Amino acid sequence: MVKFDLHPQNPNKRDVKTIVDILKDGGIGVIPTDSVYALTCLKSNKDGIERIIKITGKAEKKAKLSLLCKDLKEVADHTLPYDNHIFKTMKRYLPGPYTFILNANSSVTKFFKNNKKEIGIRIPDNKVVQGILEILDEPLISTSLNLEDSDFDFLTGIEGIEAMYKGTVDFVVDSGPLELGETTILDCTSGEIILVREGKGVID
Repeated sequence: MVKFDLHPQNPNKRDVKTIVDILKDGGIGVIPTDSVYALTCLKSNKDGIERIIKITGKAEKKAKLSLLCKDLKEVADHTLPYDNHIFKTMKRYLPGPYTFILNANSSVTKFFKNNKKEIGIRIPDNKVVQGILEILDEPLISTSLNLEDSDFDFLTGIEGIEAMYKGTVDFVVDSGPLELGETTILDCTSGEIILVREGKGVID
């Protein structure tokens, strides 16, 4: 397992490129976001998705996987069409600590065993994630490190994460302390915007 120490506002571009190379080579890792640390791999990495699901110890349907995108254009490339009021809401809140649940198109569903119909969409307000996505030609799959029956602080502390995932992930990124908190979840699959969970993201 490789550990990368990156500045939260100005991550080293050479290290970011190395992380991208690991991801393109089929690797999985732990990255910071604007909420908590998350397990991640390329969207097209079927084996990586299975590894992540196995690490979570949950069934695929309960693993709460999200798509990390660089911008709204990339979101639209991986979801079914959605109403303009949903687009305006995403444009208003993103990037930020929000998860929008949208109907996925075939470019996403084919990478899941259960032909996943819905997907959580995130555009994190985090320079490390943005730096990684900027030089990729596809989104990342991710799931937060908030395992059931585990200590929340432990799973968001990099030393604890290193110890827990040594031998199971290919890299870990440390960009310093995070302002911890869960994302606000908004379900848009019906055409309406339904608040599922209120987290760090403010809803007005």
